[in-house]
Amino acid sequence: MSVITLTTDFGTLYPASMKGAILSINPDATIVDISHSVPPIDIRAGAFAIYSVVRHFPPGTIHVGVIDPGVGTDRKAIIVRAGDQCFVGPDNGLLIPGARLLGEFQVYEIQDGILPESISSTFHGRDIFAPAAAHLSAGRDVQEIASKTDDYVDLDFSGYTIEKQFIEAIVVYVDDFGNIITNIPAEKLLDKIEPGTILSVSGRQMPFMKIYSDVPKWGIVALVGSHGFFEISVNQGSASRLLHLTNGNSIRIGIMGSL
Repeated sequence: MSVITLTTDFGTLYPASMKGAILSINPDATIVDISHSVPPIDIRAGAFAIYSVVRHFPPGTIHVGVIDPGVGTDRKAIIVRAGDQCFVGPDNGLLIPGARLLGEFQVYEIQDGILPESISSTFHGRDIFAPAAAHLSAGRDVQEIASKTDDYVDLDFSGYTIEKQFIEAIVVYVDDFGNIITNIPAEKLLDKIEPGTILSVSGRQMPFMKIYSDVPKWGIVALVGSHGFFEISVNQGSASRLLHLTNGNSIRIGIMGSL
């Protein structure tokens, strides 16, 4: 069984064409949708969506990611091989955090020889990335369809600050529950604060706890989510709506002391 995952900002219509392109080459492929509701052209959010799931897929999985504001330009189309998995998409940093999570990785530029004769200038997800993933899933080696390169666009989730009295971070993803997921990894945060610490954001105080229900219904709480990053949540509510924060926003959090 060959597993191909899809992560895009395409919404409801366009992913079907990608699936058709894959199945036309490898009818036995198993296609798993990660998300098609990544905010439009939000590369960081798309990278986080891929990053958050890769460890849960079996060896041989191929992850196709298409958040591609540079579609039709001279940006490269790439395959990244990391561990026992591959990542296919545009060279804009989207694939790198998930690949890096799996360990050492190699980047390859997709060659013209495996591509359709007619390629849309606006839909490389269907005409380049889906066929490349399908060929890999059908057993072709990466080096048959792509050439190794050391020239690629990097992306990581850095850009946060943790000081004695405050934290500065970036919102990398707001999930469907309205949880605000920041770019601070758990291990960096837990070096500085411990459960029970009181934090403050936008004039609202909240405890840093372990689970959502450590605060009453509608209460605001900070914790480490299942993805391993610091998040701000509202128990049975939306932190994003309450705090008027969304993907890409900068956030400053005060460290007030312990309970």
